[in-house]
Amino acid sequence: MSIAEARNTEITPNKKPKKKFEAPDTYVILFGVLLMAVVATYIIPAGSFDRETIDGVERVVPGTYSTVEGETIGVMDIFLALQKGMVQSGSLIFLVLFAGGAFEVVERSGAIRGGIIRAVNLTQGKEFWLIAIVSTLFALGGAIGAVANSVIPFVAIGIIIARALKLDAIVAVAITFGATFAGFNVGFLNPYTVGIAQSIADIPLFSGMLLRVIAFMVIVGATILYTWSYAKKVINDPSKSLVGILDNTESSEENLDAPFTIKHKLILGFVGIALAFFVFATIQFKWSINHMAAFFIIIGLAAGVIAGMNYNKTAVTFLEGCQKLVYGALIIGVARAILIVMEDAQILDTVVHALSIPLTELTPVFAALGMFIANGVLNFLVPSGSGQAMIAMPILSPLADMIGITRQVAVQAYQFGDGFTNSIFPTSGPLMASLAVAGVAWIKWARWMFPLLLIWAVIAIIMLSIGVMIGWGPV
Repeated sequence: MSIAEARNTEITPNKKPKKKFEAPDTYVILFGVLLMAVVATYIIPAGSFDRETIDGVERVVPGTYSTVEGETIGVMDIFLALQKGMVQSGSLIFLVLFAGGAFEVVERSGAIRGGIIRAVNLTQGKEFWLIAIVSTLFALGGAIGAVANSVIPFVAIGIIIARALKLDAIVAVAITFGATFAGFNVGFLNPYTVGIAQSIADIPLFSGMLLRVIAFMVIVGATILYTWSYAKKVINDPSKSLVGILDNTESSEENLDAPFTIKHKLILGFVGIALAFFVFATIQFKWSINHMAAFFIIIGLAAGVIAGMNYNKTAVTFLEGCQKLVYGALIIGVARAILIVMEDAQILDTVVHALSIPLTELTPVFAALGMFIANGVLNFLVPSGSGQAMIAMPILSPLADMIGITRQVAVQAYQFGDGFTNSIFPTSGPLMASLAVAGVAWIKWARWMFPLLLIWAVIAIIMLSIGVMIGWGPV
């Protein structure tokens, strides 16, 4: 071996590949917030407001804040708070799980996919109506909580539709994911967001629905028109596409051949009637969130019977749906643990008092808008609607009492703050997964989405302002 060869064969130490930064999981973030809350108990003085009960709702009495002696939080108390959080949030956790089980049975029956494909086939050649109908179906799914995180696989249907119309992948994401979260923004019958928030705010379940339905129609209408404006531009001039037209070499007609049977129609009809009845029952019979959890079991079982599933398949499908939402459901308990620490140390009222000082200097309208913006920022750190409700609403509810706005307005300020940013923040798992399915870069989507986000924000400002001015209450 020559000297040159020997040099070339020298053993060099293996260089370890650099580890890429891995974004922390939501649970990691929440545990970090929990630790911060524990540290805060040693810094923030304990305090308390006097409270009074008005029309069955406990409210803080403004101007009654005073310092008190709070408990010391130890290491074991941190983990006890996690256990207590799960127990105290049990009704909400099981609501999320049972809703997931019920919707899984409905989805596995093929009724949702069949209904969407049927709408597609009926509107072929009528591009605007096709986009409007498909977007409306997904928006309704988002508004009632049937389709939110589960929208990801449906993006593939959006790709099929966009390819058939000679459009691009942005339209595919817009009419599925985008439309879903346009409905989710208002969530007039969403048990995971509005249902949980109203339960914590101690106002009737799904109350204030009329104004929410109006806001839903305006937001979804604006979303459809914005999407169609872009789609029409691309149809007229494909070079206007931000990501390029989808390849149309595949036969889209074969992919649009999904059955929509009488059973499917009966299932969707039953679910619609059942949810409408529940709204009636919450008003007429004062049904609670526990009733809703039980009602989802009934919906799941009945949908399985109509679909022709045997008892074993219905049970397994229901449990698989519950399993899919375990991750999201348990977030509620972890978020609750943060509040337990703050409540045990009696610093929660101190935080509310501190927040109320600058907000009381604002008019009630601007204070409500401040809540909206604050929740939007919070969603970057806690991209979970139910988890954010557990953190925000115990603070927003007494804060609303103090600054002179209704708790219904506070609930919607939280809902808008959470819902809007899900459509653009890269910390949103469903967004990033949907973009991955469609092959759309986040920066391209953000460029398309940002003007629509501003339109949504203007609508939210108008709605919240109206809510404050009319004293939007439980009805």
